[in-house]
Amino acid sequence: MGQNHERANQKSSSARRTGMFIAIKSQKSMLISRMATACPQSRSISSVFRARLLSSVLHSSCSVFASGLFAAFTGCTTSSGFLGPTRETPVPAVRLWPADEPDAPRAVYVQSITRPADAGVKSSGLTRFTRWITGSSAGNELLQKPFGIALDEKDDLCLTDTAANTLCYLDRAKKKWHKWEKVGKVRFSSPVAIARHKNVFYVADSGLPAVLVLDERGKLLWQATNRLERPSGLTVEGERLFVTDSARHCVLSFDLLGHFLREFGRRGVGPGEFNFPTHIAADREGNLYVTDSMNSRVQIFDLDGKFKGEIGSVGDSTGHFSRPKGVASDSFGHVYVVDGMFDNIQVFDRAGRFLMTLGESGTEPGQFWLPNGIAISRDNQIFVADSYNHRVQVFKYVGPP
Repeated sequence: MGQNHERANQKSSSARRTGMFIAIKSQKSMLISRMATACPQSRSISSVFRARLLSSVLHSSCSVFASGLFAAFTGCTTSSGFLGPTRETPVPAVRLWPADEPDAPRAVYVQSITRPADAGVKSSGLTRFTRWITGSSAGNELLQKPFGIALDEKDDLCLTDTAANTLCYLDRAKKKWHKWEKVGKVRFSSPVAIARHKNVFYVADSGLPAVLVLDERGKLLWQATNRLERPSGLTVEGERLFVTDSARHCVLSFDLLGHFLREFGRRGVGPGEFNFPTHIAADREGNLYVTDSMNSRVQIFDLDGKFKGEIGSVGDSTGHFSRPKGVASDSFGHVYVVDGMFDNIQVFDRAGRFLMTLGESGTEPGQFWLPNGIAISRDNQIFVADSYNHRVQVFKYVGPP
């Protein structure tokens, strides 16, 4: 009934506006008719009146269009905008972790990236004008399901989107956003992990299944398919490519030309054994961190696959995991582990001791919905693929070493 009442009010308001328009139009016609009757030059007066009225309307329309055209080309708009009032994006409150006193804050929320423009990417005036005319967002599309994430030597952002099946690359210095849906004739099926080393991209596609290697122009250099059943994560360290295979429960290594070197691991629960490993990362000291997902732990190895230790175990309290996903380390050696089931990030020191938890379930800044990958820059900015919130969240570690 409330909806019917609202529709009735809208219909009544529309009728009133229509009636007012007809009344005004009628009064204007009567005025012109009287002027024509009273004046012997009625036709001339009527023609002049209509000409001036048409000129006024055209002038107003051209002014509005010119304002919109200028805004589209320059990117500058007023608070009202030429399509009506615009809504300003609310600035989120500062989020700190841990939030409880007397602990000093160690991490702070920086921003969220939902599309290229959020990362500072600027389009040309012609492109913006074309988008305004067509209603298209081409070149500035929203992220659908960001999944794999990495930073290269220049801390440029690399990202895979498993809903759009695309590879994205942000050149932060040039403020350019590049996107690929395929490499040569090979179209991405389920790109789940990415790395970039010396201007070369390495992409693990669990749907093909293969590791695809391409240059910055999108040209396929080589691909690895042998020995792979479901590649789920990868990283480049020591001029070697390391790939986790969740179906084979192992880690494989290749040289950077695609030649197989070795593999380590098998299915099990003991040290050096895996139960669906997913992600892999390396720290600055050459340690490999492998997310042993269904064993609810992160295992640590050297570059030759020798077991060195583990972090966490199954449980629902701090320091324990349910479904660990992405893993990364910062410049201080802290280890960050994403938990897709708990919707948070747990931070540990070099010895595996728990330090803090970052995040919770939700859609607000600092909250997650099935997060996946994580990458950390040289200045300790933390990039998290918040997959089902369709964004990348950025934080910064501000605490002590």
